[in-house]
Amino acid sequence: MLDFTPVPHWLNTGATQSGKSTLVNALITGLASQPVTLVGFDLKGGVELTPYSKRLTALATERAECGHLLNDLMTEVKRRMALCRDHKVRNIWRLPETLRPVPVVVLVDEVAELFLMAHKGEKDEVAQTATQLLRLAQLGRAFGVYLFVCGQRVGSDLGPGVTALRSQLSGRVCHRVNDPETANMTLGDADPAALVASRQIPANMPGTAIVIGEDGRWYRAPSVYVTEEQAEHAAETYADLTPTWAEVTTTVEPVTHDELNALLPESAPA
Repeated sequence: MLDFTPVPHWLNTGATQSGKSTLVNALITGLASQPVTLVGFDLKGGVELTPYSKRLTALATERAECGHLLNDLMTEVKRRMALCRDHKVRNIWRLPETLRPVPVVVLVDEVAELFLMAHKGEKDEVAQTATQLLRLAQLGRAFGVYLFVCGQRVGSDLGPGVTALRSQLSGRVCHRVNDPETANMTLGDADPAALVASRQIPANMPGTAIVIGEDGRWYRAPSVYVTEEQAEHAAETYADLTPTWAEVTTTVEPVTHDELNALLPESAPA
């Protein structure tokens, strides 16, 4: 099980049949019984995450839905920010337990689909989506909103938004990949030996990955094998723990643009 407390945001890459989806299955199975809100983005028509929909508070499967859901998530971050401000604490974990909101884990399947444009008319929509996702990554940690971003490809050809987002995802899991750039985007800022090791993962060892976690060191590790059926069963078993979006979000005093910017890390990309 990944620990989102020391490492709040993760990037999970890998080619088809590499074990990337198996790790998602294991994550959902592990989190299903926990007091967390699960939210999904799946622009492949929902085929990857729909089987777990009973445990998902929200699932966006179209680009327009993604924009609306990201706005809702930012509204929730602002609510939590206001709550922390009112109680003079810096994060939700310092709030009284009776007031502390439950963590939100945001699952993004095939992140490239959020950045690809079918035509030029989608340029503004893609840019807005990229900005909101980046802002969520920059602000989410203190307020219990965590990202688990998956993709077969996260190359720089997808635009600067992907590069900026990647810089916020300090946890890295690189399974076997089809192109060197994806391995480089996933592990390139780590020990060069990690990059070499990722390219040596054979096709007959699905689930094997190079992992970078809390201490910044890299490890070669196997994923726990969890089938889609097992994950779906867990989602159904704990469906009663799934809050509605109305239960997650409430109306609060607005947080100003300046207050948001004041909380951004100084080194965060614009």
